[in-house]
Formats: sequence, structure tokens, C-alpha cells
Amino acid sequence: MKLSRKVHKLFSPEALESVYEHASRSTHPVSARRILATLDRSEVAKLREHYPRGPNFPKINRFADVPYWIKINVERAQDLWLDRTPSRRILDLGCGAGYFLYVCKYFGHEVLGLDLDDQPLFRDTLALLQAPRVTSRIDPNVPLPDLGRKFDLVAAHRICFQRIEGATSGKEWTPLHWKFFIDDIRSRFLNQTGRLLLDFNPRPDGSSFFTPELRSFFLSQGARIRRSKALFAANPAERPRFKQTNP
Repeated sequence: MKLSRKVHKLFSPEALESVYEHASRSTHPVSARRILATLDRSEVAKLREHYPRGPNFPKINRFADVPYWIKINVERAQDLWLDRTPSRRILDLGCGAGYFLYVCKYFGHEVLGLDLDDQPLFRDTLALLQAPRVTSRIDPNVPLPDLGRKFDLVAAHRICFQRIEGATSGKEWTPLHWKFFIDDIRSRFLNQTGRLLLDFNPRPDGSSFFTPELRSFFLSQGARIRRSKALFAANPAERPRFKQTNP
């Protein structure tokens, strides 16, 4: 990478927002080790043994690194102030191995995950964490299954369900697909003061997390965008805050 590009990335809005998030977390520290200590150490070790890492093993085995992912998801929860809010009802879309669910449960929240059931590693990790999950796909222009309740937060971290032909595909949902999805979440899954968080994976070409078209559309829907995240309120006329402590 050329020096000019490195300097640009260092002082980009995304980099400055990352610094802000880190500073915000440091004012209210949380011990990831203390959360990790609530798990059976022998079962954690068995998971790593059963899903070893290395060039000869599947990349997905990285999710068996329980200490690392507990730490990452403590940071995710802190960025939403879930470590210092009253109990919330939380739905995690594409919950994967369930680490975000477990951390939120540790902080006293009521949690539910939604994802496919096609990865034995995720199945075993969810069992270790005792994290509840509903099995379902997330497809364009298809309503999510009725879960019989509404939530204070619907979150989706490092999502790839919008990539129509797989995680490495360059073919993604259009703004019309996103409108259907967001309207479905707002009307059927969010409480009156609820929030929807969409946290995006980096793009393969290293460009912004959002195309100009997608950023413009999200902003038109009332989103507050910070780095890789787009946060929506239940009411499209309101701009939500990441710092939310009121019930």
C-alpha cells in the first residue's frame, strides 16, 4: 500500500470514529476475562481441540477461539451501551456462534438469535454458551418468521446475508431490498423506542463499508452512520443515538 493511501486511511472518518469508540469504551471498562470465567474452561478447551486452526483447517474454525470472540463482542455491546443500560430484549440476526448473545445475557438482557443451522461449530458453540437460536434464512423481499414478540434492539454484526450469491459475491441487495427488510423490522420486530443496528463487513476492494447509493438511502431512512455501522430508530423520522440508557 502506498504511503499516501496509508496516511489517508489513518486520518479518514472511519479511523477517527474508531478512535472515538475506543475512547468511549475506556471510560467504562469491562473485564472480558471475568465474562470468560463464567464458562466451563474444560468445555472451552474441547471446542478448540475439536475445531483446530491452521492452513489445513477451515477458516470458520477461527470462531472456536472463545477468548478472542468474547472480547470482540464485549466491545460491540459497549458501543451500544448495553453494559450500562436496563434490561433489554435483543434479537441478533445472523448470530453465528452466539458470542454477542452470551455477552448481552451476561449484562442482564433477554436474548434470541436467528441464523441458519448449517455449521456444526456454531451449533456446538451455541450449546456451550446456552444461547437460544431460531433457525431461518434471511432472503430479499421475504418477511422474517414471526417470533411472537418485539425487541428493544435488533442487531446484525458483520453481515453477509445481503450478498445474494454468497459472502464473496459482488452482487448485493438493492435499496429496494433494504427498504423491504427495514420496513419489516420496524413494523413487526421493534418496540416503539427500539433500534436496528446493521454492522457491515469490509468490502473486498478495501473501499468504504457503504456505496454512495447505499449511504444515501440509509440516511434517507433516518440512519445514523458510524464507521461500519448504520443505526435506525423504529420511527424513521427519528435519528437514534448509540448512547441510549433510557428504557
